[in-house]
Amino acid sequence: MDRHDDAAVTHTVLAAHSPAAGQVTLHPGPGTSSDTALACDLLTALGKPSQLAGRFPGGRQPLWEAAAAWIHAMAITRLTVLRAHRLTERRLYRLLELRARTGCSLVLVCHRPRTPAALYQALLTVDHVYAEAAAVLQPSWQHRHPHLNTVPPPTAGAREAARWLTLPSLDRLVSYDSPTPCPGPCTPPPPAWDNRLQPTPLTPRAAALVTARIHASTAHPRHAGALAAAIITNASFQQLATARPLDLDETGTTLALHDRTRYTDGCATHPVPAWARSFLRTAARFAQLAASPDEPLLARPEDRPLLLRTAEAAKLRPPQPSAAGRTAPRGRAVWDWRETQEAARYKDLLASRIHGRHPST
Repeated sequence: MDRHDDAAVTHTVLAAHSPAAGQVTLHPGPGTSSDTALACDLLTALGKPSQLAGRFPGGRQPLWEAAAAWIHAMAITRLTVLRAHRLTERRLYRLLELRARTGCSLVLVCHRPRTPAALYQALLTVDHVYAEAAAVLQPSWQHRHPHLNTVPPPTAGAREAARWLTLPSLDRLVSYDSPTPCPGPCTPPPPAWDNRLQPTPLTPRAAALVTARIHASTAHPRHAGALAAAIITNASFQQLATARPLDLDETGTTLALHDRTRYTDGCATHPVPAWARSFLRTAARFAQLAASPDEPLLARPEDRPLLLRTAEAAKLRPPQPSAAGRTAPRGRAVWDWRETQEAARYKDLLASRIHGRHPST
């Protein structure tokens, strides 16, 4: 209870916001009572865009499910909500449901001498404790949270943020192969890498940069997980679409992709490096919250354009053609360059066989 609406209380709670340390402060935007708007505010507090791209059943974006998945994967232990006395009953129940789904502690700051009726009714459904803000948020509180006394890491400059990061493992993301999911349980061996090169692991600096860019570019757990999976597996979009929630092991360290007709690799289990595990665990949690038996882990068939746009928003792209060979507008990635090259090579090979000459090199 912040009985006197003390500015120091608000400043202290805002200063405690540190998702990397498991602490998130939610300051609801004024002028609306929509629970959807509150979910958007929460995604923003988590460092995400406030909307999910794509089409959804009934036209409802699963914003609360996405927020719950990110809170679970990011190991958020405390969610502090300012101006709780202004929240409607529906918004309060949404927050309590989020608490139950994620297991994080929920701190509601009421800037009034008495508890409003909506807040009082909502708290009747859960165990709770009242406390004076002045007693809880005293100076010693910062000493119990060392991350508040550390200097925040420098943010990337505008030039660094605008620089494209070229990743060879993305060159098959647009490939038009046609694997289909296996109809039953499938625990395949590691890939043999007979038909293509094994992806090169990212350096620690590149992994940190890719992680930060994916986090900032999308709030959709599936899209983030699919982009991370494409980078670590060099898989095509159709291969990513074969993954189901049970194809990610419980620890998030291995991911199975399917190709039962052996179009490219056959079914294979890929190791998941540490930097990508949180994205895949978020996607798995999101699929679990969807409560749909056919919910994919990483992608639906119609998600390909959205996934490519997500990669572009993160400034991630496959190797590009020379300036003379570019056909896409400046600032957009060319995704089908390798496909076009292979098609031209096969066309030249076919022509050489028809006319009895050697193919050009």
